[in-house]
Amino acid sequence: MKLIVGLGNPGRKYANTRHNVGFKVIKILAKRNNFAKPEDCCRALISQGSIAQKEIILAQPLTFMNRSGRAVSCLLREHNLSEADLLLIYDDLNLELGQLRLRLSGSSGGHNGMKSIIDNLGTDEFARLRIGIGNPLPGIDASGYVLEEFSSEEKEIIESSLKEAARAVEVYLEKGPKATMNKFN
Repeated sequence: MKLIVGLGNPGRKYANTRHNVGFKVIKILAKRNNFAKPEDCCRALISQGSIAQKEIILAQPLTFMNRSGRAVSCLLREHNLSEADLLLIYDDLNLELGQLRLRLSGSSGGHNGMKSIIDNLGTDEFARLRIGIGNPLPGIDASGYVLEEFSSEEKEIIESSLKEAARAVEVYLEKGPKATMNKFN
């Protein structure tokens, strides 16, 4: 079994913000692969199904971004999974808008959701798929920028990228990390 977690903030207020691209990919994967209706578990919405003949749990933590680690660590314990079974999907300011990057380990890169997860798990040795949301213009605070919605020009790029990210997850599950990195990084 694999746990695929998309990071974001719960509630309508945040639904279309830059910080919620992880949630959006989870929704695409659930719809595309006919997952069960979401249910609450470990302060997260989870849905179970299969992708590439593998049992999968798709999750969206409801703890808000900066406390995502609580939900992720609980989900791993609840389902008797290890960090090797985890794939996180989240936004990244350091990548160009729409750019994808899969890594198997690494630091938080200043992302508070990732920092919370690394702190709660006690390791940074887990896979993550980052989705570029671009950098804020000079003088604009990054914490405000991630909570903004995409401009109309950016929406077309990011919508395409979210579908590509969902496809990257499917390739990751079917063919493994190396093939995914070769195709999507």
